[in-house]
Amino acid sequence: MIEIVLHEKAELRGYTLVEGFPGAGLVGPMAASYMIEKLSMKNIGHIESDLFPPIAAVHDGLPMHTARIYADAKNKLVVVLSEFTIPQHVIYQLAAELLSFVRKAGISRIVSIGGMPSQKPSDAAYIIASQPSMTKEAAKQGLKPVNEGVIAGVSALLITGAKEFDIPTMDLLVEVNPLIMDPKYAEVAISGLSKLLGIKIDTAELESEAREVEARVRDMVKKAKETHEHYGKSSDEAGPPSYA
Repeated sequence: MIEIVLHEKAELRGYTLVEGFPGAGLVGPMAASYMIEKLSMKNIGHIESDLFPPIAAVHDGLPMHTARIYADAKNKLVVVLSEFTIPQHVIYQLAAELLSFVRKAGISRIVSIGGMPSQKPSDAAYIIASQPSMTKEAAKQGLKPVNEGVIAGVSALLITGAKEFDIPTMDLLVEVNPLIMDPKYAEVAISGLSKLLGIKIDTAELESEAREVEARVRDMVKKAKETHEHYGKSSDEAGPPSYA
């Protein structure tokens, strides 16, 4: 079971949802966390599930859910991020729940941020859109269309699922070396996002802050994996396997 829990009533009609789950280069959570900080976004909810690793993030001495939802009324933004890699067997359910949330809340657009593995990453931002008109508009802003390729994970299911409901959806992709976590990737992503959404986000402090985010997310991913392995072994010893 996966549930999106709002801590308070929020009017999100007409907002843009930005998805920043971990992937190649950790571009999503690095960019999303920096945006949340610089735009002083408010934590309005979280995502919980008995399919998630049983871990909590601790920031500034306070325990927090590892999959959180933030909102910014001024720029009409909702940001969803996770500090652990989404387990493979949860992806379909999570994408379906997010789409349901988007439709019920009246959110008008979805943008997923991710990385494209490359041996020699460039400073270009790429776009895959659910509608040709969106691709053309993004190209005017300097983003390059991806004409052939494959996308995977929650973002792939969001863009295909949202298309069926005529919800404009985009994947904003940045070339990354998957073996190197570079704040430059997040800077390229935020620059592209700023052009798409027409908002200004100062990236002057991004390098130092993104490195902190990268280290934190990397540590969370490691702990989530270790916790999964530990509980998996315990379950094997106790009886039929289960994942908590």
